[in-house]
Amino acid sequence: MARNYVPLSQVIDDYIITLDSDDYVANASDNMIRSFALRGIREMGFDLLKRIRSLKLTVNTTTNTAVLPDDYVDWSKVGVVGDDGLVYVLGENKNLNYSQKYSTSNGNTYDSDGDGLLEREDSKTATNSGKPAVAGDITDGFDSYVFRNYVYDNAQGRLYGAGGGHYYGQFRVNLDQNRLELNSNSDVREIVMEYVADEARSTNPQVHVYAEEALRAYIYYKLVERKASVPANEKARARSEYYNERRKANSRMKSVTKEEILKTIRKNYKQAPKA
Repeated sequence: MARNYVPLSQVIDDYIITLDSDDYVANASDNMIRSFALRGIREMGFDLLKRIRSLKLTVNTTTNTAVLPDDYVDWSKVGVVGDDGLVYVLGENKNLNYSQKYSTSNGNTYDSDGDGLLEREDSKTATNSGKPAVAGDITDGFDSYVFRNYVYDNAQGRLYGAGGGHYYGQFRVNLDQNRLELNSNSDVREIVMEYVADEARSTNPQVHVYAEEALRAYIYYKLVERKASVPANEKARARSEYYNERRKANSRMKSVTKEEILKTIRKNYKQAPKA
């Protein structure tokens, strides 16, 4: 474990030890405290404590898909790794088809598991009898807008905004079936995915030391939030303290160093060789 992270169990133990008999939450159970601590890690983990994990996923070459990680929340980068050690990204294409159709047996649909939903199977084939989209069918409507450069090649020049971007392939996130749909070179057997992980699902969740106090404030705020015996001003104070600690943690986590500022400024000053 990295030294700048603290185990969640230690944060919970420290919180319980500091409780006094006259505290508003003195009778809170250990399970309740742990539940709110996990919720706090999850809530702050989506923005403040965002942890980006990088995982290699095996591609199913039959369906051209890859199963999403078990702690997946959102993707940051998807690509393949070249011999130079760099990640060559795949572009997101939300028009990739991952439709399904009802499964049939003897011409009839069925519900094999009795959950009230008919069974489905992948059906990525075209809906126009396998006929591809060609000029004169769908794309012909753009012809009057496309500039063609007859001097060099009649394929030079295209409609601005109708394309662009050089990617190794394309992908689309399929949350319904918990997988990535890929449209890439057939020789791709493995992809790399950088994604936001759900730290609360880890075996031993951890919290950054910068956000440790914010997590304690969150636990207390949630414990008193719905207790009728707690005065309204105490609930407001707990809420204010949590958001103040959250702002402090966010400022520390995202602080910019002097070197980073100078590096950004110097990018605009580059010398060129004189003739």
